[in-house]
Amino acid sequence: MGLCAVLLICLSQAELGRVWAQECKDAYRGTALRTDGDAASFQRTRGDRQNQQKHREARNAQAEGGGVDISPLPDNMTRTVEDSQKYYIWESFGPTDKKTELLWVDLNNLHKSQVRIHGILSNTHRQAARVALSFDFPFYGHNIRQIIVATGGFIFMGEITHRMLTATQYVAPLMANFDPSFSTNSTVRYMDNGTLFVVQWDKVRLKDRENEGPFTFQAALHSNGSIIFNYREVPVPVEKINSTEHPVKVGLSDAFMAILPASQLSDAKQRTIYEYHRVEIDTTKIVSGSAFEFTPLPTCLQHTSCELCLASNLTTGCGWCNTLQRCSDGIDRHRQEWLDYNCPEESKGKCEDYNPVLPEATMSSFNNFSPEPTTSLADLEEQPVTRDIEPSSPNHRGITENTAIIAGVVAALVLLVTLTLLAVYYINTHPTVAPPFYLMQRRTNNYWPSMKFRNQSCHSTYAEVELGVHEKEGFIEAEHCC
Repeated sequence: MGLCAVLLICLSQAELGRVWAQECKDAYRGTALRTDGDAASFQRTRGDRQNQQKHREARNAQAEGGGVDISPLPDNMTRTVEDSQKYYIWESFGPTDKKTELLWVDLNNLHKSQVRIHGILSNTHRQAARVALSFDFPFYGHNIRQIIVATGGFIFMGEITHRMLTATQYVAPLMANFDPSFSTNSTVRYMDNGTLFVVQWDKVRLKDRENEGPFTFQAALHSNGSIIFNYREVPVPVEKINSTEHPVKVGLSDAFMAILPASQLSDAKQRTIYEYHRVEIDTTKIVSGSAFEFTPLPTCLQHTSCELCLASNLTTGCGWCNTLQRCSDGIDRHRQEWLDYNCPEESKGKCEDYNPVLPEATMSSFNNFSPEPTTSLADLEEQPVTRDIEPSSPNHRGITENTAIIAGVVAALVLLVTLTLLAVYYINTHPTVAPPFYLMQRRTNNYWPSMKFRNQSCHSTYAEVELGVHEKEGFIEAEHCC
């Protein structure tokens, strides 16, 4: 508590010095600030600040937490949760196709330094761990740099983790209730070579059905956005895998999060995740030696200018939001921001509205404009105002401001160093008193603690593990459901 008080005092002294200097500076510049600009520009500035404030409130509500609800799209939205082939097209390959063997990435032939065996995921059940990619992976038009690999045969692609990790925003070659901890031969391996990330569930078995045999399959993420599902061993048809204890899914899914109006909620921080698109492949084609290739289609988000956004033949339904400098159809992960900045109305305009073309007469008069001012009565009336603003000494103002800031910073540093030395001396000379013990008990670990995701049915409950500098090895007992 003492150190906190010291920091507050130091910061207040430095802030007082800065504010005092700023007030002196504003006193000289007050007239200029009041006379510059017009009413229209003031209204635009105020509107931008209101939009920024609403955006910050939305972001804070997302960061602070609160309940999360998983729902399909509302009825009043045009998108439905189905494979509309708007984002991906996919193709399947059987055991006899030559391309099947070409798509398979043999991790056994790579150098051991290139392949990592995840020690925790290989020894636990219903566990998930974050993995940072070395490249930007485009997923539904969004560049993803961090993913979450789960023991249940899928990759979570969302930015905001929620209690139902298996519900939305996934890449699932075979999502099921796998338990890699059953055997020492069961592992979760992955590799990243800068343009390709591959995760392989190797010889994993279904929970409570271990005698049916091991599954070996992998998901490959390419830097160009393509996704490959490869299946080496599938001892049980996917249709016969029980989904009571764990969802069984094969395909892709993405969603956006929206904050409902406060009038509809008892909790103002309630958030709802809407799944706006899902790709479900034919599970009857999943056999040993099969593969699936997903090719991404162009999206509105890839356009970086208004002209490309509205005129491109690659995409449809796109609108340009000049405030955000973003092209979108309004149905993506940035939907909340799209609404906060009134982009649905702004996207109805044309590019000329944001980049007006001056008439030729205006341009010619501008080009022929002489830099020499013409003396007029209006100019003579404005000259005294200019003279009232200019005579103040800029050097004097600069010295006053710098002196106040330097004095505040020096005083804060001297006080902080003095109190720190006194605190260290006190702790060293009185090691048995309460404060040292309190500080020792409150020390943080070298790794982030596990995060739990729970829901009422607990069928999709996963525990997330975030590793520190060194990867942990050994067995970790996962929390049991129900």
